[in-house]
Amino acid sequence: MENTKARANIYALLSRVLLQELDLEMLEIIKKDENILDFFPTLKEWKQLWEVEGSVLLEEYLNPDFVNLSILHIIPYETFYTREDQKIETGGANPVTDIYSASNFIVDYELSRTVAADHIGIELEFMYHLVSAEEKAMQENDADAVKSIREVQMEFLNKHLLRWAPMYLLNVKFEARTPLYYDAADMALEFILSDNEYLVKELSI
Repeated sequence: MENTKARANIYALLSRVLLQELDLEMLEIIKKDENILDFFPTLKEWKQLWEVEGSVLLEEYLNPDFVNLSILHIIPYETFYTREDQKIETGGANPVTDIYSASNFIVDYELSRTVAADHIGIELEFMYHLVSAEEKAMQENDADAVKSIREVQMEFLNKHLLRWAPMYLLNVKFEARTPLYYDAADMALEFILSDNEYLVKELSI
């Protein structure tokens, strides 16, 4: 149960950081939580994090880096990487639509400020949605539901996230100008690979 809760928390954190710019509240959460900072070792040692006022840190360092990595220079959408024409599928033909619908997951485009459902932040949020459902099934001692939900998680990782996210995340690591996004990309890459290995092991038991 604790491992499942930890997985859900990691997916939620990665989704939030990669989906949109930070605000002061989220920045303070990161700075004050030692468990989160342990996932961002380069950021933890970055002197600007501790010496520069939060609003300045966001406006002059972190948010411009996010815009550079997610809007201007690198495309954070699955279909850009998986379609031959490198076009982003913004309609119902997007490859993640069916699996989202089957799992009662609805994308709030206004809140997320994305143009398509296959943004990396939304795909990570969907994994959070699934792992949270797994945790609920565990609380209810529903072993069949736990197994079924884990199968959906592994299917989504292998048919979607693992097919393209490593390329995007490696590009983010290379292009990042701040430790936050370097560490977030490094953490996300390592985590989705290790989580897939975890699911393979759990489903083979």
